[in-house]
Amino acid sequence: MSITSSFSAGVAGLSVNATRLATISDNIANSSTYGYKRVEADFQSMVIGESGGTYSAGGVRADTQRIISQNGTVVGTSNATDLAIRGDGFLPVASTVEVKAGIANPQMLLTTTGSFRPDANGYLNTESGLTLMGWPANPDGTIPVFPRDSSTALEPVQINTTSLTGEPTSEVGLGINLPATDTYAGSAGAPYDVSVEYYDNLGVSETLDTTFTPTVPATGRSNEWTMTISDSATPAAGNPIGVYTVTFNQGSANGGSIQSVAQPGPVTGGAYNNTTGTLIVTTNGGPMEIDLGAPGTSDGLTQLADSFAPLNISKDGTPVGTMTSVEVDERGFVNALFDTGVTRTIYQVPIASMPNPDGMKTMSGQTYMTTFDSGSYYLWDAGTGPTGEVIGFAREGSTAEVAAELTNMIQTQRAYSSNAKVIQTVDEMLQETTNIKR
Repeated sequence: MSITSSFSAGVAGLSVNATRLATISDNIANSSTYGYKRVEADFQSMVIGESGGTYSAGGVRADTQRIISQNGTVVGTSNATDLAIRGDGFLPVASTVEVKAGIANPQMLLTTTGSFRPDANGYLNTESGLTLMGWPANPDGTIPVFPRDSSTALEPVQINTTSLTGEPTSEVGLGINLPATDTYAGSAGAPYDVSVEYYDNLGVSETLDTTFTPTVPATGRSNEWTMTISDSATPAAGNPIGVYTVTFNQGSANGGSIQSVAQPGPVTGGAYNNTTGTLIVTTNGGPMEIDLGAPGTSDGLTQLADSFAPLNISKDGTPVGTMTSVEVDERGFVNALFDTGVTRTIYQVPIASMPNPDGMKTMSGQTYMTTFDSGSYYLWDAGTGPTGEVIGFAREGSTAEVAAELTNMIQTQRAYSSNAKVIQTVDEMLQETTNIKR
């Protein structure tokens, strides 16, 4: 009977509008929740059809969907490890409870933002109980090759703020001008000393002492110097660790540049490489490369005019320092900053992407899990492929807008009232039918 179907359709209308009001309530309640993704209610008509020329109302049903793929506004913060993503993608996280329980491979969850701070053990956690996951770096700061379609290689990001680090020196560059007049006949032939501090494998400060002694001829000029290299960490019996004869050009095109570097007498130190302009000596802590500059160039040792000038003494390596803070850059690299000015990469946080983010299962705390509908995830370097860049000092805001939700609430309220009116009207019609019988 069509009048009865009208009653059922009205009841269905009340039910779906109540569902829509529930989603609106949820959206308004979370309008200030970081990383919240708004929920939409989608209505679909139910068609029963006609029988014997009489139309039967099927009513309506509601389906809800969380719009996970929609991005919220990025809001700046004052915490370096507050993270958001500028664009698409998800940060890998795990339950802090599982991490503290020592589970080897905790269940990977996904989120778009989080306020991560180190706990007592140095793990980067949120107040809602999530731990940031990443790939650990090698001691030299490089990231090994890990599988991109699996979370097995991901580890909880742990920051040890009491750790010490130092980089041993392996390269020294000597940009020095030697006075050409000192190789003239009759000059005093006094040597020049250059001392360069370096750091050994244990972070101890040592010195590399280099002496330049001009060759003074009986007549004319020699354009030749003897370079003697000594190491403060090497016992006296082992010094010098390198002795070389450096000859300079005097032609109009390349005057003052290195012509050749030879090893006189017993060979001490490694041979000079004419292509790279470098030689290798062995200190007490191991081999060290000395850059003198290539022949014919002016970026290393030169012999010009009458002044001795250490123009550019360079070296790598750093003293031992203490970690002071950590930051996450746009590529997802977690960098530890030390009080010596050194920055070292300790983890890389990848960004997960999947074909249908809206098909993921919603969990508590603005986290999600992949499902059959969402498709399998792939772990990208941040800022590559379909993923956005990681932003530190930032959080992603809610995608729910109060003004829009209030408008939807007014529409839902009117629709609910209209369906209630349908039920009231059907009731009155049934009452009239009952009165006819009387």
